[in-house]
Amino acid sequence: MGKILDGKALAKKIRKAVKIETENLIEKHGVTPHLAVILIGDDPASETYVSSKERASKRAGIKSTIIRKNTSISEAELINIINDLNQDKNVHGILLQLPIPKHIDSEKVINMIDPKKDVDGFSNYHVARLNKGFDALVPCTPLGIMEILSEYQIDPKGKHAVVMGRSQIVGKPMASLLLKANATVTVTHSKTQKIKSITNQADILVVAVGKAKMIDESYIKSGAILIDVGISRVDGKLYGDIDFDSVKEKASYITPVPGGVGPMTIAMLLKNTLKCYKNIVK
Repeated sequence: MGKILDGKALAKKIRKAVKIETENLIEKHGVTPHLAVILIGDDPASETYVSSKERASKRAGIKSTIIRKNTSISEAELINIINDLNQDKNVHGILLQLPIPKHIDSEKVINMIDPKKDVDGFSNYHVARLNKGFDALVPCTPLGIMEILSEYQIDPKGKHAVVMGRSQIVGKPMASLLLKANATVTVTHSKTQKIKSITNQADILVVAVGKAKMIDESYIKSGAILIDVGISRVDGKLYGDIDFDSVKEKASYITPVPGGVGPMTIAMLLKNTLKCYKNIVK
């Protein structure tokens, strides 16, 4: 059976380190790191994510403020909130929880966030810097995946990495990070033809398609390293995009769901918040 890439244990270790660093920074500067989260509407998944982020922030000693607004909020009102947070010297990180209502241009409002406070790294400023190989705030999920690979001493250099999914949140930044780590990268998506012929070449397969148990052993080659970003609830149980039982004997490493990539996403949010803080509080 493939070795389990335990994101939960690694995230715990990172959160502990963040807490110690936060305490040292507060002692040094006399200012508490502060993350502001904007939550629009009452989507259950978003509410769960935001609550998890709030708990993790508080445990790490980071102040967390949730600004809740209903779905009738106008684009202008949301931009005003973002501008106020941009100007607030006591706020070091701003997170707009996605998705947001369709009447609001998400691309526009994300790019209204001050790049110094963009903890998600979704703004054009950080996307461009990441693609050019410069230091940037990197989206938390792909950043967490790179931390997992590093923890388990998996070097992407020279390996063929296949990323399934081309979203701005996971797929594209993941491809950029793997390229920066000297992997040979292929990105597949919903229009890709003969997809198994591509995934069967993958030394590292990162799956972010949002379809429960889609990837079985026929998609992978023996010894592949599998990273499962998906999470779906079916009959009250959580599943990833990878059919764990089908692939576990064929893969060399695999992230479980839950307990793999998910906990790392929140751990990276804490690290990004501290990065923002350190760029602002000198």
